[in-house]
This record gives sequence, structure tokens and C-alpha cells, in this order.
Amino acid sequence: MLQRPRKLSASAIASATVMLCVGASASGALSTASSVASQSASNLAEYHPPISLAVDGVRADASAQSNNWAGYDEGLLDTGALAQSISAQWTIPTATEHTAGQSEASATWIGIGGGCVNITSGCSVTDETLVQAGTEQDVSSSGVASYSAWWEILPVPAITASITVAPGDRVSVSIASSLPEVWGITFKDLTNGHGFTETVPYPSTMDSAEWIEEAPVEIAAGSAPISAGEAALPNLTADNFDLAKLNGHGAGLKPAYEIQMVNSTGGVLASPSAPDSDADGFDVCTYSSNCSAPSS
Repeated sequence: MLQRPRKLSASAIASATVMLCVGASASGALSTASSVASQSASNLAEYHPPISLAVDGVRADASAQSNNWAGYDEGLLDTGALAQSISAQWTIPTATEHTAGQSEASATWIGIGGGCVNITSGCSVTDETLVQAGTEQDVSSSGVASYSAWWEILPVPAITASITVAPGDRVSVSIASSLPEVWGITFKDLTNGHGFTETVPYPSTMDSAEWIEEAPVEIAAGSAPISAGEAALPNLTADNFDLAKLNGHGAGLKPAYEIQMVNSTGGVLASPSAPDSDADGFDVCTYSSNCSAPSS
């Protein structure tokens, strides 16, 4: 089972002590983490701490399984190229409650790092750096949906953008290294014209690239011991990933790069479709083993 970097809620970060597991190469990001940590909790919407990965092998259809990711992963040992830039468009899915009375959460994003460096041969090598940006689609216990845009560099908690996004909006997101260890993050809502651009220093290994639908982790803080677990995933309409690029070229998505999301007993939570006809797009279907590929 692939264990993935995961989100922590803002309230948990505000009230709990979080252990940061970072390598020596990430020391430059720690000073940024210190300044961000002093901001109000409203600016710390999510966090993806790097954790160890283990894999139970590759399924017969060549796709791996994770308990909180669904989508596509391309690693250095599979593609032969460092991930210096990534981009894609998607439609913000509409979130509705899957189970009445429970809080549910999801995130749609692209990122460099954090994934399998060799997904086609069992994910024995992983990347613990991660720079990413995307949208979040949550449903409260009373069934009210909320939507936001965000960006993040590990180990700094994610920053929620002060822009308005809505279900059905088409967004375009890109992440690129313009200078050594300097990243440009661009988010644009193609439907309403809102967006943001960030330029941040970050020592990524550039060993993997991902296009992902995620079930974030929720933290129950305020008492010891702190408990954590994957959020319940809402029902989501198709996100229609398209125009996916890696290093300025079509992503060349393959079924061997797929990740299916399953629960602890193997029940399917979300499945990516096969790539579209030009291998730069796909859909993710929640609570289904079958997901039809978009035409192009």
C-alpha cells in the first residue's frame, strides 16, 4: 500500500505540536516555515508532512494503490527525466456528501515531488520533497460544501489563496523551476479570471511529478494522544484533467502510472480513468472501480 504525504487541518496546526520530518537539503525551507508558523491559523489551511512509503506490489493492471491518492505519478526512474515543470487544467468538481452527518474533504492538485520515483517497478524509491498547488472541495457534517485554492512547499503548511473559486470552474495550474531551487507557482481560474502567482525558494529533488485527487488527513488535536486519520471522501463529479504537461511537453500518461485510492480493507474510494487519446488527460471517479476516459 502506498502511504502518501497528507494534509493536516488548520485547527490542528494551531493547537498541536507537529513533528517535521525533513532532510538536510530542506534546511532552507525551515526558516520560511518558522515565519509562516507565526501567521494566524486561517492562513494555514493544510499541510503534507513527508512520511515513509511502503508498497504491497503493483496490481495486475499495473496501477498502484494508495489510501489517500488517486491519479497519475511519473518518476525519474520511469521517465528518465527530472521534473523541472508541471502543468494541467481541470474542472473543480462538485462535492456532495457521501454519508449524511459526517464531514468529508478532498483536494485536487498537481505537484513535483512526494511520489514514487519508480512506480512501474513497485515504488521502492520515493521522493520526500513536494511543491504543489490545487483546489480543495469539502463538505461539512451538515452537508454544506466549500471550495478554495491553495499552494504548498514542504515542510511549510499550505497557504490558502484569497481568491474565489466555485464548482464547475475550469482552472489552469503550473509549477516551474525558473532558477536553481526557485519555483514559480501560477494558478488561474479560467472561468472567473481570478488567480495568483507565487515565487518561492525550495530545494526539490525533482524526482517525481503527480496529477492527483486526494483524501486529506484530519487531526483531532487538543488532547493527548493526538489522533489522525484520512478524511472521509465526498462524492465528486469528474475533474476532467487535461493538457497535462511535464517539462513543457505532453505528459505521456500511461496506465502503468495510475494510482487507485482504496481504504484499509481494499474497498475502492477513487479510481483514475485510462489516459485520454492524446495521453495528457484523465478523469477520477469516486467510489467506483470503473472510470471512463475522456475522449481528448
